[in-house]
Amino acid sequence: MLKNLSIKNFAIIEELSLDFGGGLLVFTGETGAGKSILIEALGFLLGARSHMEWLKAGAQSCVVEGQISLDDFPEELRKPYLLTGSSVQIRRELDLAGKSRAVLNGRPIPLSLLASFGESLVDFHGQHEHQTLLKPSYQLDLLDQFAESEKIRKELSSVYQEFRGLETQEQALTLSEEEKLRRLDLYRFQIKEIEEASLKPGEEEELECLLPRLKNAEKIKNLVMSATELLYQEEGSIQGRLLKVERFLEELEKIDGSIAESRQLVGQACTLVEEVAGRLRSYQDQIDVDPEKLDDCLGRQDKISRLKKKYGATIEEILAYRDRIAEDFKNLENSEEKAGMLKALMEKARRRMSWLCEELHHERMAAAKKLSHRVVKELRELGMPSVRFSISVEMEEGRFSATGSDHVEFLFSSNPGEPLKSLRSIASGGEISRVMLGLKTVLAKEDRVPILVFDEIDAGVGGVVARSVGEKLATLARSHQVFCVTHLPQIACYGTQHFKVLKDNSGTATSVRVECLEGRARMEEVARMLGGSREISVTARSHAQELLNEVSKK
Repeated sequence: MLKNLSIKNFAIIEELSLDFGGGLLVFTGETGAGKSILIEALGFLLGARSHMEWLKAGAQSCVVEGQISLDDFPEELRKPYLLTGSSVQIRRELDLAGKSRAVLNGRPIPLSLLASFGESLVDFHGQHEHQTLLKPSYQLDLLDQFAESEKIRKELSSVYQEFRGLETQEQALTLSEEEKLRRLDLYRFQIKEIEEASLKPGEEEELECLLPRLKNAEKIKNLVMSATELLYQEEGSIQGRLLKVERFLEELEKIDGSIAESRQLVGQACTLVEEVAGRLRSYQDQIDVDPEKLDDCLGRQDKISRLKKKYGATIEEILAYRDRIAEDFKNLENSEEKAGMLKALMEKARRRMSWLCEELHHERMAAAKKLSHRVVKELRELGMPSVRFSISVEMEEGRFSATGSDHVEFLFSSNPGEPLKSLRSIASGGEISRVMLGLKTVLAKEDRVPILVFDEIDAGVGGVVARSVGEKLATLARSHQVFCVTHLPQIACYGTQHFKVLKDNSGTATSVRVECLEGRARMEEVARMLGGSREISVTARSHAQELLNEVSKK
């Protein structure tokens, strides 16, 4: 549910903030007041392509913000965007440079992702570009919703993806004999070269530590020898001096016991010096002044460097490459056996797809007949007495996709004697809106899109038909949040919230404001719509009150 919509510098709207509840939300006002601009602002918020004319004259940028129930957000968006709480804030901007930005709960979101989410959240219907009903894929989805074919479609999609993966593997095996032999020779050489190197993970680090020692072995030995002599071996060494100090302090301790701690510290220093000297002797023994060993290490380092240029940036990557080409080598050597196995698996998947497509086709055929009949019934109640509506389900055998082998198309004829033709090629905007209303009424239980927008759905209807349209919108509003722009009082009186859109013209600038109508103010607006003029008669007021009272009892 859309809880709030805030608009700033959008078209002729300077600044506006509206709070919404659930149910049927109707927008009324005189022609040109700006009702459809509100719908365009909502579309912009939810990822519609931006237009520079939406930027109010003189403004640096336009901003639309909306607060939407968290429950309406897809699960895959909640974790990466850290969406918590009861609602989510969306913000969309457009600046003078034509740059558009979108933010979700304070975090930037790609416009493509926002548009994808927008399609799952809101259906726009009316005299606008958002007419999803004309998309063949959407028509197919609507039919499958009615047929309750979700389970079989899910299985078919899974089998189809499996089949496509097997096809890719098969294509990889389809090589000429010459190319196959060339690859086998190359892989054989590469595997041999890597294996003969006997690489070990961590070997480079060991060489990097060892080489400085080998290169400076003589210098290291001399330095260690000098340090050891200073510590311990020479007369007057640190070790000798410390031992003399310790003996003096032992004599002093016999006289004054308070010096005991100092004597102990000197003893510890003697022990530490002895340990350092021992470690230096051990280190000295490890230093090997061997030119041949140095050459071997340098050669080893060079070999690893050459292998890294060919096969990977690290020893681990080189070994991983070897394992990968070893698997490819094995597959190439056994390509005939592998190809036979893949063919068997592909044939099994093909048979399963064929069966699933047949089942799906039968379900769609049966559902198409029932859905067509029920939609025609709804459309006749919506002021289209001669309407014909049919759903064509044509299966192309041998053609598989994730949604089956069927091509689905909605066919429509609104006038007697006219043949059924594609809905997208002959229906007017008002007719499309009513067809969608009829479909949505039939599919209300299955439809997962939470928000529906009908812009001027009342085109070409009035009287009893308008009441019927209002009743159907009210029925839809029990399971959806429905926004409706209307000129008909018979529809407006069904709204759970009634907004009046007004255009203010100061002579130098034009702006839009919106009032939420209740009580007498709402009755006055319905009366204005009934009377068709700004001067409202007593009869119009009486009729308006009668309409509102009648609807409130239902």
